[in-house]
Amino acid sequence: MCDRLLDVKTVAELLGCSARQVWKLRASGRLPEAVRLGRSVKWRQSDVQRFIECGCDMRQFMEAKNHGC
Repeated sequence: MCDRLLDVKTVAELLGCSARQVWKLRASGRLPEAVRLGRSVKWRQSDVQRFIECGCDMRQFMEAKNHGC
Protein backbone atom coordinates (compact mmCIF):
# COMPACT_ATOMS: atom_id res chain seq x y z
CA MET A 1 0.00 0.00 0.00
CA CYS A 2 1.28 3.46 -0.87
CA ASP A 3 1.41 5.94 2.00
CA ARG A 4 0.16 9.47 1.31
CA LEU A 5 2.68 12.26 1.93
CA LEU A 6 1.54 15.35 3.83
CA ASP A 7 2.89 18.88 3.57
CA VAL A 8 3.65 21.11 6.53
CA LYS A 9 0.30 22.91 6.33
CA THR A 10 -1.64 19.64 6.53
CA VAL A 11 0.50 18.35 9.41
CA ALA A 12 -0.08 21.62 11.25
CA GLU A 13 -3.85 21.32 10.78
CA LEU A 14 -3.83 17.72 12.06
CA LEU A 15 -1.76 18.68 15.10
CA GLY A 16 -3.76 21.85 15.76
CA CYS A 17 -0.78 24.17 15.58
CA SER A 18 0.90 26.56 13.15
CA ALA A 19 3.24 25.58 10.33
CA ARG A 20 5.98 27.46 12.17
CA GLN A 21 5.45 25.24 15.22
CA VAL A 22 5.72 22.14 13.00
CA TRP A 23 9.13 23.35 11.79
CA LYS A 24 10.21 23.95 15.40
CA LEU A 25 9.06 20.47 16.44
CA ARG A 26 10.90 18.93 13.50
CA ALA A 27 14.10 20.82 14.33
CA SER A 28 13.97 19.64 17.94
CA GLY A 29 13.33 16.00 16.97
CA ARG A 30 9.83 15.93 18.43
CA LEU A 31 8.09 14.89 15.20
CA PRO A 32 8.30 11.71 13.15
CA GLU A 33 11.01 11.74 10.53
CA ALA A 34 10.15 13.64 7.36
CA VAL A 35 10.83 12.66 3.77
CA ARG A 36 12.74 15.06 1.52
CA LEU A 37 11.71 15.28 -2.12
CA GLY A 38 14.09 17.76 -3.67
CA ARG A 39 13.45 20.94 -1.70
CA SER A 40 10.10 19.72 -0.36
CA VAL A 41 9.67 18.21 3.07
CA LYS A 42 6.76 15.80 3.59
CA TRP A 43 5.57 13.47 6.33
CA ARG A 44 4.07 10.01 5.88
CA GLN A 45 0.38 10.10 6.75
CA SER A 46 0.65 6.82 8.67
CA ASP A 47 3.48 8.24 10.82
CA VAL A 48 1.52 11.40 11.64
CA GLN A 49 -1.61 9.39 12.47
CA ARG A 50 0.35 7.02 14.73
CA PHE A 51 2.08 10.01 16.37
CA ILE A 52 -1.31 11.55 17.18
CA GLU A 53 -2.64 8.20 18.46
CA CYS A 54 0.39 8.05 20.79
CA GLY A 55 -0.60 11.40 22.30
CA CYS A 56 2.08 13.29 20.32
CA ASP A 57 4.73 11.61 22.46
CA MET A 58 7.85 10.69 20.47
CA ARG A 59 8.92 7.98 22.91
CA GLN A 60 5.55 6.21 22.66
CA PHE A 61 5.54 6.73 18.89
CA MET A 62 8.95 5.12 18.50
CA GLU A 63 7.96 2.18 20.71
CA ALA A 64 4.78 1.64 18.70
CA LYS A 65 6.64 1.93 15.40
CA ASN A 66 9.38 -0.47 16.48
CA HIS A 67 6.88 -3.05 17.73
CA GLY A 68 4.56 -2.66 14.74
CA CYS A 69 1.57 -1.95 16.96
